[in-house]
Amino acid sequence: MTRWLIWPLEALLQLRGMLFPWVPVFLAVGIGLWFALQREPGGLAYMLAALGLCLGALVGRWGAELVRPVAVVLACLCVGFLAVGTRAHWVAAPMLERPYYGPVQGRIVQIDRSGSDALRLTLDHVVLDISQEKTPKRVRVSLMAGAEAPDPGQVVLVTARLAAPEGPTEPGGFDFRRMAFFDGLGAVGYTRTPLVLWEEPEPGTELVNRLRMHLSRSIMAALPGDAGAFASGAMTGDRSGISRETVEALRDSNLAHLLAISGMNMAFLTGFVFLLLRYGLALVPPLALRVNTKKLAAVVAFGVALFYLTLSGSNVATERAFLMVSVMLGAVLLDRRALSLRSVALAGSVLLIWQPESLTEPGFQLSFAASVALIAAFDALDGRVMRERLPRWVMPLFTLVLSSVVAGLATAPFAAAHFNRFTDYGLLANLLTVPMMSVLMAAGAMAALLAPFGLAMPALWLMELAARWILFVAHWVAGLDGAVTPIPAPGPWAVPLIAAAGVWVVLMRGRAQACAVLPLVAGLGLWALAERPVLLISSDGRLVGLMGDEGRALSAKTGAGFTATNWLEKDGDLAPQPVAFDRAGFSGPRGARAFALKPPGSAGADDLRGIVLVDEERDVAAACAEVDLVIVPGRVTAVPPEGCALVDAGLLRRTGALALWHRSGAWVFEPAARGTRIWMGTKEQPVLPRLQAGQTRPPVTAAVAAPGLGGQ
Repeated sequence: MTRWLIWPLEALLQLRGMLFPWVPVFLAVGIGLWFALQREPGGLAYMLAALGLCLGALVGRWGAELVRPVAVVLACLCVGFLAVGTRAHWVAAPMLERPYYGPVQGRIVQIDRSGSDALRLTLDHVVLDISQEKTPKRVRVSLMAGAEAPDPGQVVLVTARLAAPEGPTEPGGFDFRRMAFFDGLGAVGYTRTPLVLWEEPEPGTELVNRLRMHLSRSIMAALPGDAGAFASGAMTGDRSGISRETVEALRDSNLAHLLAISGMNMAFLTGFVFLLLRYGLALVPPLALRVNTKKLAAVVAFGVALFYLTLSGSNVATERAFLMVSVMLGAVLLDRRALSLRSVALAGSVLLIWQPESLTEPGFQLSFAASVALIAAFDALDGRVMRERLPRWVMPLFTLVLSSVVAGLATAPFAAAHFNRFTDYGLLANLLTVPMMSVLMAAGAMAALLAPFGLAMPALWLMELAARWILFVAHWVAGLDGAVTPIPAPGPWAVPLIAAAGVWVVLMRGRAQACAVLPLVAGLGLWALAERPVLLISSDGRLVGLMGDEGRALSAKTGAGFTATNWLEKDGDLAPQPVAFDRAGFSGPRGARAFALKPPGSAGADDLRGIVLVDEERDVAAACAEVDLVIVPGRVTAVPPEGCALVDAGLLRRTGALALWHRSGAWVFEPAARGTRIWMGTKEQPVLPRLQAGQTRPPVTAAVAAPGLGGQ
């Protein structure tokens, strides 16, 4: 027995010198444990984590050699837990407690577009018609159609409807409120009135954002249309000019990453600058003989990377790319190997300690999955295939194909889990566009160098050709039959197990790598067996989704479009909302949509009957006489009769979206807002209604749609 306990420790000792890449893995586990807690950890939890860190540090420094790796693991877990807790309390800021309608004043710090293609402003220095203590630090407002983009740094005034950011659209879904909390965003909304300029930008304020918009508008003025907007997005990070159709085409062709300002963009730009300087200076003998042109080029390339990071808005993918490039260029200066798993591990560790919440975001997961897989794959082939067996002229094509295949396979589970789709022709699209992306980035750098001399047009023309080709491929691939395969949402443990299998394969050596099969099979099996809720209720109660034989039927044809799309995508369903509305499942007029539920796999009589009352005039008591479940978007003060479950605005405010499952022979509600966390804005635990299905009631008839019940 003792031998089996010591064997893993001895195996770790054999990996001495290769253990550093495990550091970000256990940092991530510590961060994940913090996010998995149902209740906000208190002082005792942080004290225990601090003690664990101290213990791990002491044992790791002075303990027995056999237990030092375990001590380092403990220290990493505690550092991750403490880092995310510290970050959460550091960024904590007010969120709107209730919906707001009125004047909104603030300074523009970001301009982008919403999912509905509306121009959207992020404001700081916010002034609302409420007390200053309850005013959010930042708000985001979508403008009316046709509004012209203002300038960053301007102080504007607008009349808008605001509300706190919504939580998950369903239990277990991505928590948008949590992401907004860590971004310092306390309210989101829209306006139907024109924007009023209150004050021009103060000198010296928002210089980077104003420079970004100036460069973006210059590029789009020289290159009109979507090609210019795409080129501007790739070079400056400003995507506000890109149309919704183009964004969807890029997503459906697996080319959206070209606009992410990720490692590829950063590598193309800094690589071009590095090579241009190194070989350009080599043409000047007096300099080439006296200066180490390689290290000088590395220093200048680092400056370019830093400028690009700042200009593009410093998103997670760009920060990861900048850290990777910095490590690579630092290795050049120190005459070390530029790319290795240690450099990725260093970048990941820094980012996880600095912004631990990024672990939960798709950008972080996709970016590091691709980077680790590419380095591991090329390390495995280095010196055996790429140098000995392939002709030189085949190398560029082989590198392009291999990098696209490896990155696609590594990111596929994460992309499918977050976006619920697999792009069948994504490999083809990347093979056709990645070389042109390098041309676009190099031409952009040349245009920036030649612009002060009025000679930028040839480089801009080349940028336009590259952008047009990329967009042509995106629209062509997205229009192919079967371009997108929908993927149902996985269970909570599927992706972590698949990720663990990938980490194990990359970081372990020898026969131990075969153990990765176990978590991989388990993860894929859990994904295949994952079930979807029988009934979903939106957080405002105005949209209900019922799973049926044809897929999920929706109670409303329009409205709550983001929630409807999200539900259908997680079902593995690409149908638009109007199609889902026409499916069998709901009956009755718009104000009173009746439905009936059966347990999954049951062919018997209806087990539970319900109704959605969306009009202002309603008689819940009368509805309860005929159904088991009443869903009302507004607040109901009357207590429903015994045996009738009521879901109203008061309950949904505490629970968020609701899912209804049939488990162990009973109908059970599951809330999206589980537990009490710092970003949730409520300390009150909801009491979920109990459903008593199968009671003897008259059939649901048109009487439910009578005027007193909200009918028409």
